[in-house]
Amino acid sequence: MPLEIIRNDITKMHVDAIVNAANPTLLGGGGVDGAIHRAAGPRLKEACKALGGCETGEAKVTEGFDLPCKYVIHTVGPIWRGGGSGERELLASCYQNALELAKAHGCESVAFPLISSAAYGYPKAQALRVAVEAITGFLAENEMLVYIVVFTRDAVEVSEKLFRAVERYIDDVYVEERCDAPRETLRRAYYRQQAMAAPTASAPCEAPLDLEAMLGQVDESFAQALLRKIDEKGMTDAECYKRANIDRRLFHKIKNDPGYHPGKQTALAFAIALKLSLSETQALLMKAGFVLSHSNKADIVVEYCIQAGLYDIFQVNELLFKFDLTPLGY
Repeated sequence: MPLEIIRNDITKMHVDAIVNAANPTLLGGGGVDGAIHRAAGPRLKEACKALGGCETGEAKVTEGFDLPCKYVIHTVGPIWRGGGSGERELLASCYQNALELAKAHGCESVAFPLISSAAYGYPKAQALRVAVEAITGFLAENEMLVYIVVFTRDAVEVSEKLFRAVERYIDDVYVEERCDAPRETLRRAYYRQQAMAAPTASAPCEAPLDLEAMLGQVDESFAQALLRKIDEKGMTDAECYKRANIDRRLFHKIKNDPGYHPGKQTALAFAIALKLSLSETQALLMKAGFVLSHSNKADIVVEYCIQAGLYDIFQVNELLFKFDLTPLGY
C-alpha cells in the first residue's frame, strides 16, 4: 500500500530514505535523532556539519552511511506550544519538504518517524493526522511507498470514545470468545460427533448434472464487479485506488485480469473506498471468495466502521493498528 503505519525500528528500515526528526543544529540529540546518528556512524555528523543547520519546517539531505538506506532526510519539527503558534502548518511543511527532497533524489520508498510527537510535545493523535493528511496529499500526485514508523501500537492514539465503542462491539459479537466456555465447547463437539456418525442419504437427482453447462454460467468476477461499482459510484479509477490506499500497479493488474483473486484486505479496502453498505461489501467479498465473519476480529472492526459510516481508509487502519490487527490494503 502507498502509505502504511508499522511498528519497527526506523534505523533498520530497508528503504531509499529515512527521515530524521532532527534538532536545528542537525548534530544529533536524543530519541530518534540520536538513534539515527548512532546507527549511521560518525560520518553522518560530519556531513551534517556542512549543512549549516536547518530551520523549523525545512528539510535537508545527507547520505545514509552505515544505515541500510541510501539517504537520511533531516527535518526540524515544531515544538508544541498549544496549537496557536502555527505548529500544524510547520509540521505539515516538514512532511511536504521531506517528500519533495525524496522525490528529487529519485526515492521510491521513504520511512518517517512521527515527527514532533516525543520530546517536542505535539499530541500524538494530532501529529498522526497531520502526517497522514500531508503524505496522502503528496501521494495524490506522486507514486511513492511511504511508511510511518512507530515503536508500539500505543503510539497511535485514536479517539477514546471510538476505541471503546469498537471494543464493546467486538465484545458483543465476537464468536470465538463466547464459544470458549467449556460447556459450549463440549456442546459443539457433541453435535459435530453426532453429525459425523449419522448415516448419509443421497438426494435423488431429477436430471444428470451437466458440468460444462454449469461452468458456462459463472458469475461476474471480482475485477468485473469492482469496475462496475466504480462506474455506479461515479468515481474515476484513480479516485478509487487512492481512496483504498492501493498501489496503482496492483489496481491495473486487477483491472486487466478478469480472473484476478485479490487478498481479503485488498477487497475490503476497495469496499471502504467505494463506501459500500454491509450487504454490498459482503457481495463484493464473495466475488473474491471471502465473507465477513464474526469469528474474525478484523472483520468485526471493518463491519463496525461500515455500519457507523466511517469510510476513511486511514481511520479504519488506525483502528485496526490500535487493536493489533492487519490493516487493509495488502
